[in-house]
Amino acid sequence: MSIRRSIVRGVGGYLPARVMTNQELASKVDTSDEWIVQRTGIHERRIAAAGETTSDLGLAAARAALADAGMSADAVDLIVLATSTPDQTFPASAVTIQAKLGITRGAAFDLQAVCSGFVFGLATADRFLVAGDFKCALVIGAETFSRILDWNDRSTCVLFGDGAGAIVLEAAEQPGQRTDRGVLTTHLRSDGRYRSKLYVDGGPSSTGTIGHLRMEGREVFRHAVGMITDVVEDAFKATGYGAKDIDWFVPHQANKRIIDGSAHKLGIAPEKVVSTVDRHGNTSAASIPLALADACADRRIKPGHLVLLEAMGGGFTWASALIRW
Repeated sequence: MSIRRSIVRGVGGYLPARVMTNQELASKVDTSDEWIVQRTGIHERRIAAAGETTSDLGLAAARAALADAGMSADAVDLIVLATSTPDQTFPASAVTIQAKLGITRGAAFDLQAVCSGFVFGLATADRFLVAGDFKCALVIGAETFSRILDWNDRSTCVLFGDGAGAIVLEAAEQPGQRTDRGVLTTHLRSDGRYRSKLYVDGGPSSTGTIGHLRMEGREVFRHAVGMITDVVEDAFKATGYGAKDIDWFVPHQANKRIIDGSAHKLGIAPEKVVSTVDRHGNTSAASIPLALADACADRRIKPGHLVLLEAMGGGFTWASALIRW
């Protein structure tokens, strides 16, 4: 019996023009290229220009994804934008993207799960498509984290960058087998007991200010690998697949040590890991779709490949998704 799946039709990414190197950061705070690379694997990151907003980045990524899919914007009836750095408190930045794409039907909204946001957004769009509520979705991760960084705090300002990535999902009938194309399973988790480990010290109802990102890096690192493993093992249990079946592992690009540690614990070979953290830094909800766009552009990811996504972010939130490309 056939079932409805959410099929990936296209992927796109956008990075601001300005590159900030470790050497430039070393001229501003007490750090060095060697210190940053050794602890994070990051060599450079992109910084949004003055006046360049999160919706601007998301719009560019959405257009790239639509072009990759060979589809026009009028095919889209759902936009889910994962971001922690919206243009305004309201309306949702997703509606700005919707309007600039010329879409006047369906729904558009923002979703906030910090670095796990793209996988949360993917799971949300997938549910709507499978249920038949919508037919075609843009799932976007877009961030301007440079706007919420304390540039005097070397423990955080060296980690993050700006960017956006997007995918086009379309509902389609599949045979209902393990070899189906599309989103096969998603798993989402949150535990608010850890919210003070990674947070922004401002907000409309608390301080009336934007605030700055604050992080207990060692605590985040200590929890990350275990939480990531938890949701990936759930994906394997749900589908009957295992680490050896994975063609590509596309993790959230937070830190090379976390990426390497997660892959090792899961038994995923290093050559199957897609990593862009060296060039992008941590772009939060944008990191996974940017990495997907990178791996699709150079044809590493091909139709039929089994692709595993995972992320962990503030909240704590963590999530996984398994997709047959």
